[in-house]
Amino acid sequence: MTTSRPSALFILFCSVAGVAVGLGAQSPGPQPVPMPPPIIAPRDIPYPGTIQLRVDASDVERRIFRVTETIPVRGGEPLTLLYPLWLPGNHAPRGRVDHLGGLKIFANGQRVDWTRDVVDVFAFHVRPPTGAAALDVQFDFDSPLDTSQGRVVMGQELLDLQWNQVMLYPAGYFTRQILVEPRLQLPAGWSFATALERATNATGVISFEPVTVEMLVDSPVFAGRHFRTFDLDAKDGPPVRLNVVGDRPELIAIPNERLDAYRALVQEAYRLFGSHHYDHYDFLLALTDQVGGIGLEHHQSTEIGEATSYFTDWDRHINNRDVLSHEFTHSWNGKFRRPADLWTPNFNVPMRDSLMWVYEGQTQYWGIVLTARAGLLSMQEALDGLAIVAATYDELRPGREWRSLQDTTNDPITASRRPLAWNSWQRSEDYYREGQLIWLDVDTLIRERSHGRRSLDDFAKAFFEIHSGSSTPVTYQFEDVVRVLNDVLPNDWATFLRARVEGHGPGAPLDGLARGGYTLTYSESPTSYYRNVEANNNTSDFSYSLGLSIAPNGQVSTVIWGSPAFKAGLARGVQIVSVNGIAYRAEGLKTAITDNKTGAHPIELQIRNRDVYRTIVIDYRGGLRYPRLERTGSSPALLDEILRSRR
Repeated sequence: MTTSRPSALFILFCSVAGVAVGLGAQSPGPQPVPMPPPIIAPRDIPYPGTIQLRVDASDVERRIFRVTETIPVRGGEPLTLLYPLWLPGNHAPRGRVDHLGGLKIFANGQRVDWTRDVVDVFAFHVRPPTGAAALDVQFDFDSPLDTSQGRVVMGQELLDLQWNQVMLYPAGYFTRQILVEPRLQLPAGWSFATALERATNATGVISFEPVTVEMLVDSPVFAGRHFRTFDLDAKDGPPVRLNVVGDRPELIAIPNERLDAYRALVQEAYRLFGSHHYDHYDFLLALTDQVGGIGLEHHQSTEIGEATSYFTDWDRHINNRDVLSHEFTHSWNGKFRRPADLWTPNFNVPMRDSLMWVYEGQTQYWGIVLTARAGLLSMQEALDGLAIVAATYDELRPGREWRSLQDTTNDPITASRRPLAWNSWQRSEDYYREGQLIWLDVDTLIRERSHGRRSLDDFAKAFFEIHSGSSTPVTYQFEDVVRVLNDVLPNDWATFLRARVEGHGPGAPLDGLARGGYTLTYSESPTSYYRNVEANNNTSDFSYSLGLSIAPNGQVSTVIWGSPAFKAGLARGVQIVSVNGIAYRAEGLKTAITDNKTGAHPIELQIRNRDVYRTIVIDYRGGLRYPRLERTGSSPALLDEILRSRR
C-alpha cells in the first residue's frame, strides 16, 4: 500500500487552524481580575450645599493638623471622597495621602464605614445611611517631623498651611462648583496672612468667607509668632502686600530700600502686563530654618520660603532675588492664562505639561527681566546670571543630544524633582532656564526686525491684558501663542519655536544673546555673581574646565557627562584626597589646572571611592574657565534695553 505526502497548502491550512484554535482557547495560566468601576467623572454642576471645614493647627509641638468636615449629602446615595493628588503649581501627582491618619466618618452621631478604592488610593467610598443630611468627617494630617518624611510645614514659630493637605472633597463635581466655608485655629498670639477673605476672628478661631474648593486650595496660609505686613500698594491697581513671617523678630525687619524695590516690582509688572487678575495680592514669605523652603505660585498670593539671612545678608542671596518676581509673574502666566492641558476640573484628574516651556520658561524670562527693571538686581548682576544660564545649556547639557527640551516638560511627573545621578545627561526641568533663552531669542528677534518698535512686551500686553480684573482662568494652546506672536510681528513662529523645543543642538539657543549685543565668553576668574552661587551651593565649581564641582571636604558633588572628569572615571560621591601629592584644597586644584595649560604638569588626583583608593591623571589643558558676557558691536545693546526700568 502506498501513501502520498500531504501538500504544502494542506500543512499551511492545518497550521493556521491550529493557531486559531490556540488563540481562541484559554491558556492554563492566571487570568486578570476585573478592575473596579472607575471613579465618577467630574461634572460642571453645583454641589448641593456648602462644606464646613475646620482645621486646628495649634499642635505645633507634634506638628499635627486636626481636621473636621461637615459634608452635605443625600442619605442612601453612595459618595466618593477624594484627597487631592494632582497639585497646581507642582504639575504632578504629589498629594501626600500617606500623611492622612485617623479617618472616621459619622452620620447622625453613628459611625459610618468607609472603604479605600483599591486602584485609586486617594479615593474613599462611603454610603451615607438613609435619612442622613450630612457626614461628619474627622482625620488628622500628620505632617513631617523631619525632612526624611517630606517637606516640613509646621515649626515652633511658624507654619505653612496648604489646604489640599487638610481636606476631602466629593467626587463627581468640578472643584469650582463645590463651596466650602473654612475655619482655622492657630496657636495663641500668632498672626497670619492668606488670599482668603476673612469673615470673623472670634475665640481664637478664624472664619473665612465661603469659597470654592478650587480657590481654597489656591490660597495657602502663612502664620507665625513673628509676623509683619508691608504695604506695596501700587497706584495703578488693587492692594498688594508683602507678608513676612520668620523664626526671630529681627529677621523680618526689611530695609526701606528693599521695600522700595518691591514696590517698583509691582509697578513694573503692571506696566508690562497692563492688567491684574486679583482683588488683592499677598506675597507670603517665610524666613526660616524650621519649615522647608518652597517657591510656589498662586493666583492671588505666593508661597515662598527662604533662608533666615535673606534680608540680613542681602548680597549672599543674589541668585535668589528673582523668586518673588517669578511667582508674581505666575499670577498672569500660569494662573490666569493657563495651558489647556494643564487645567483640570478637579485635583484628581491627571495634568499634562506639554507647554511648560511657556508656563515656566517665559515666567523665568519675565522674572529675571522684572527683577532687573525693579532694581532688585543691577544690570551687571542680571547679565552675569544670564551668562551662567547660557553657558550651562551650551556646554553642560550633553543630554540635549538625545532628549529634547519638550520631553523635559514630563519631568514633574517622571522625576518629581528627585535627585539624578547624571543630571547633565538625563536632564531635568530644563524648560525653566533653557526656556528663558528661547524667549530671549524671540524678544530680540522681534526688536531687531521691527527696528525697536515692537518687542515681547507687546506680546505680554496682548496675551495677558485681556479681561483685566477677572480671576477666571483663560486657557491657551500652542496655536494661540503663535497667533499672538504673529499679531506682534509676522513670522513663521510655529517652526521657530518647534525647532527650539524639539531640537537637539548642537549648542544652546544663544541667538538672543548675539542680537542683544553680547557674546558668551570665558575668563580665568569668576564674576562676583558666580562666586556667590558657589558660596550658596557650598561648592568649588570647575564645571567649565574639568567638568565637576567639589564640596569643601573634597567630596565630588557633580560630574558633567563626557567631561574630562567623567572620562577619568569620576562620579558624584567620590572623595578627592590629594592633588599632585598635596592634600586637597580648592585653591590647590585651581593652581594645578593653571599649571597644566602647557601640558607639562598633568593633574594627578588621589581619590577614594568607599574603601578603594586609586590615582588618576587628568591631562586637561584648557585652564580655568568661568562664563561671562562680553559686549559686541558699537550699536546700542538690545539686552540692555530689555533690562532697563520702564518707570
